[in-house]
Amino acid sequence: MIREREYHGLPGIPVLITLMAVEGLLVWLLVQTIQARNPVAITVTSLALAFIIFMLFGHFMVNPNEGKVLQLFGAYRGTAKMQGLRWANPLLMKKPVSLRVRNFESGRLKVNDSDGNPVEIAAVVVWKVVETAEAVFEVDDYENYVHVQTESALRNLTTSYPYDAHDDQLISLRGHTSAVADHLKREIQDRLNKAGVEVIEARISHLAYAPEIAAAMLQRQQAGAIIAARQRIVEGAVGMVEMALDMLSQKEIVQLDDERKAAMVSNLLVVLCGERGAQPILNTGTIYQ
Repeated sequence: MIREREYHGLPGIPVLITLMAVEGLLVWLLVQTIQARNPVAITVTSLALAFIIFMLFGHFMVNPNEGKVLQLFGAYRGTAKMQGLRWANPLLMKKPVSLRVRNFESGRLKVNDSDGNPVEIAAVVVWKVVETAEAVFEVDDYENYVHVQTESALRNLTTSYPYDAHDDQLISLRGHTSAVADHLKREIQDRLNKAGVEVIEARISHLAYAPEIAAAMLQRQQAGAIIAARQRIVEGAVGMVEMALDMLSQKEIVQLDDERKAAMVSNLLVVLCGERGAQPILNTGTIYQ
């Protein structure tokens, strides 16, 4: 694996001033040798002038949040990240690589969740290049690599969780966005480490059932929500009945036999679990009439 190393070259402005001064001097000498009609001096001065002009092509500009990957005849020499005008060997190839933060939104993918239900899902990924050498040399096209691996990680994530779960202990795509986002970020980062890319943030931007089952799954979701709500109501009602009987027994407000306790439990459950408000009936006699 090729690791990034720094190679900033020389400050560009001092080198430029020096080369321009030498070039001016060589132009003056060339004029003098031409006037003197000295063929050898003209040849030497012309070659020296051509060499100085060639050296001027070694200047390159490094913009903020940009790196220049330097190669000499295919061999990696280093990466220049120091912004401004720089100078290096004119024979070096200088490939720019952006170090800015970028974002990418995947297309809507149709994937089955862990329950086998087809869902449509998409994600937004915020990323940047941190290792220019790996980004350039380890993968063919690092931008396309980010796109493909993001979609692959998103498919794998979707198959790991159900779309929805009424149990709070189970992680679902719809109900636990933070946990799912963290999982997605780790999943993408593991795939992009070899490309020198850091994933800053990854979140689901679109989540829905596939159109062909959306109506049926909505009914199923509503039925599941009703059942889950009923379970909570029954659990709460049983607890309240138990608490009422314990308090009546501890404070000795009234003594109830098993039959009357069963009747009281039945009445309380009807009141607590009913969908409509209870209509009380006043007993003007005793509790045994």
